[in-house]
Amino acid sequence: MTLHQTPPALPAEPAARTDRLPPRPAALDEEARRAREQRDAQVRGVPSIAGMRDAIRAAARALPAIGAVPRIRRPDAATFRARAAQGLPFLIEGVVGRWPLCALGPDALREQFGDVPVRARVGDYINTAFAPDRAMQDMSLRAYLDLVASPAPGLPPYVGNLELRAMNHLCHWPAYFDRMGPPRFWLGPAGTITPLHCDYDDNIFAQLRGTKRIMLAPPHHDAYLYVREANPVLFGSPVDAEAPDFERYPLARQATLIEVIVKPGDMLYVPAGWYHQVHALAFSLSCNRWARGVPFALRSM
Repeated sequence: MTLHQTPPALPAEPAARTDRLPPRPAALDEEARRAREQRDAQVRGVPSIAGMRDAIRAAARALPAIGAVPRIRRPDAATFRARAAQGLPFLIEGVVGRWPLCALGPDALREQFGDVPVRARVGDYINTAFAPDRAMQDMSLRAYLDLVASPAPGLPPYVGNLELRAMNHLCHWPAYFDRMGPPRFWLGPAGTITPLHCDYDDNIFAQLRGTKRIMLAPPHHDAYLYVREANPVLFGSPVDAEAPDFERYPLARQATLIEVIVKPGDMLYVPAGWYHQVHALAFSLSCNRWARGVPFALRSM
């Protein structure tokens, strides 16, 4: 199957635009789901998202097994792309630490961006992670930082997967991808968790402040992870990759789970289709961008 198509140009983002929260997502009926899948395929330059998913899983079966994620130092675009074409995750050093946003702690964030609106995940956002009606609370960044400064029992509120355009100019993204989606920010104290899931886009994840434990599993191990589709390019798993419940999910014994500790200044490349679970070990600020194109691991097909 030929995966390549000429993708359409993405519309330019307005040069000056105030931050505002997007509408909350709604559940899609079958017609809307099919239309979204067609748009997703067009944006990524592939004939179909289902075909892309199948090709990613098939390519992953030929990958060598790894027990650790390697580190490389400040690759240029050509080096990054050659490495990404191998289909395996890797850490990049020497890029993110130079970004101005890395120097801002909670007090500086409160002072400079306190009025920026944010949307926090609240309640049990692990078991409802991929539901369109999961609990959210809208507030200012200042109010959020005040809220998490006084911990309460249960999961701490989590600002996740949110565009914060006011901070974009403080991040200097390398041109590893031909086209990227907008930066998405992740902010919260120790204990915030994004449960195990995969995105069918190549991903670069920048750790700006704090430390996170990320658990990874290869795409074809979805057969062991009891996955469910949230949307055509997002699949979630109920398995806790840090402490799998093998009585409840016995097939998870067969899954390869790889731990990587991401520290301030690190950038992690997560290939399309790789499952990952993210756990903040300290107050953390992270930012990621997803590629918009054929995944690197499939470009030779």
